[in-house]
Amino acid sequence: MNISEQLVTDTPSPETTTDPQTIDPLDFGSGVRGWFRAGTSFLAVLTMLVIGIIYLFVLYRPDMNDPDIWWHMRNAQYLFQHHQFPRQDTYSFTVAGHPWINHEWLSEVPYYAAYKAFGLVGIKSLAFLILSTIFLLLLYLCYQESRNFKASVTVSYYAIFLATVSFGPRTILFGYVYLLVLLIIMQRFRQRGDAPLWVIPPLFCLWANTHGSWSIGLILFFLMSISGLVGGAWGRVDAVRWTRAQLKKLTITAFASLAALFVNPFGWRLVYYPFDLAFKQKLNIAHVQEWVSVDFHDLRGKMVLILIIGLLLGALFRNRRWDLGEILILLFALYSGLTYIRFLVLLGIVAAPVLAKTLDFFPPYRPEDETPRINMAVLALMIGLMIFFWPHEAKVRKSIEETYPSGVVPYLKANPPQGNVLNFYLWGGYLGWQDPNFKDFVDSRVDIFEYEGVLKDYLDLLGADNLQHRPDAILDKYHIRYVLFPPSDSKNPLHNGGQLVYVLEHDPRWKTIYKDSVSVLLEKQ
Repeated sequence: MNISEQLVTDTPSPETTTDPQTIDPLDFGSGVRGWFRAGTSFLAVLTMLVIGIIYLFVLYRPDMNDPDIWWHMRNAQYLFQHHQFPRQDTYSFTVAGHPWINHEWLSEVPYYAAYKAFGLVGIKSLAFLILSTIFLLLLYLCYQESRNFKASVTVSYYAIFLATVSFGPRTILFGYVYLLVLLIIMQRFRQRGDAPLWVIPPLFCLWANTHGSWSIGLILFFLMSISGLVGGAWGRVDAVRWTRAQLKKLTITAFASLAALFVNPFGWRLVYYPFDLAFKQKLNIAHVQEWVSVDFHDLRGKMVLILIIGLLLGALFRNRRWDLGEILILLFALYSGLTYIRFLVLLGIVAAPVLAKTLDFFPPYRPEDETPRINMAVLALMIGLMIFFWPHEAKVRKSIEETYPSGVVPYLKANPPQGNVLNFYLWGGYLGWQDPNFKDFVDSRVDIFEYEGVLKDYLDLLGADNLQHRPDAILDKYHIRYVLFPPSDSKNPLHNGGQLVYVLEHDPRWKTIYKDSVSVLLEKQ
């Protein structure tokens, strides 16, 4: 009999002895009473804590925390206004007219819709909802793997910390939702021998139009599929061979998923883009912060080290069997997460079910110890605090003004630049969103700027040796008359253009025409 078929009754018979480990804590019965019991249980409090931790991390960064969001919304705005996709650059003067595909168009539409409906708070609220969905799905995945709700909640807390590297209104968040749906389906197929595999091809169709992370999902799908091509046991590692019927279903699903990738507005070019990023955009990967490797000297790196040690200790001292597919996707996630901190979210998602099974010694849930009234009070308090402290529009706007050059925007509108502006890389999308007439030098789309050599010139301006003798050649190459950068004394480590600003501020040919705590605008005389 399946665990899902077991019922937890209100008053178990004295003659019946129930093993707590066999009780399904997610089964509270049906109807209104069942929903009420579930919503007032201690498990609901633990689940709300998952959402609460996400809330705190989102609240800690009331600004957008992702400079890409501005040009994402501009793309969606263009789509709604013109009913077509942009196919060449119109945002910059350095690569104007260069062919460009918007490979994340489907994920931009919800953010733009949220902005139109609720302003900046709408963007943050949508990001919070997506993050909550991700980790509720992860909690479900971990529970289905371990059958221990407390262990599942604990590892979900840990995964949230690893995932903070991607917190913010990011398009990749939709990709992680799709990833978890894929893992849940494949987990069910592995455990029960049957699952709704028909969902996977349309899932990849949506995924391909949403974000390039579909390629990671495809890799995980194939790793889990090939693990069933062999059968046997090697030490503590088991592999169960797929039946002929299962293998046929997986093969059809694989080909249908590959075909579904090409159902998009840009054809093969959109499908090719993740490979272009991996093999052609070397400067992007080498210099953008989220593509750096894990630093074991900072807190996040130490938490990753704890994960690795925990996995090793679990393998050594916990007498449990390992599934071959589980090992393959874990090794891939470890490689990806250690190589690029961007993929620590992937590592947290893949490692969490493994950790949950390792922590299966956590005490099981005991329905007889429930305190519904206390649980209801705690839940009401948590929800009330979340509503009360959720940032309002003014607070979000103020935070953005401390990060982006909002002060200079009115000045630029009142005094339109009479020449080309060299802007700080992270500000390009924001400036274009605030003033569509502004043409930037570079923005965080990166790809087309690397293709045309603009990104290299920008990096040379920031990091060249003996800079005081070299900026003129690059500035003259692009006919730069204005430079809009953070002040040379900026304390923000991301504002790494201080050397260039310092040199120009001490050059008699350049004059400061605007300056505040966030930005400085210099004009060549």
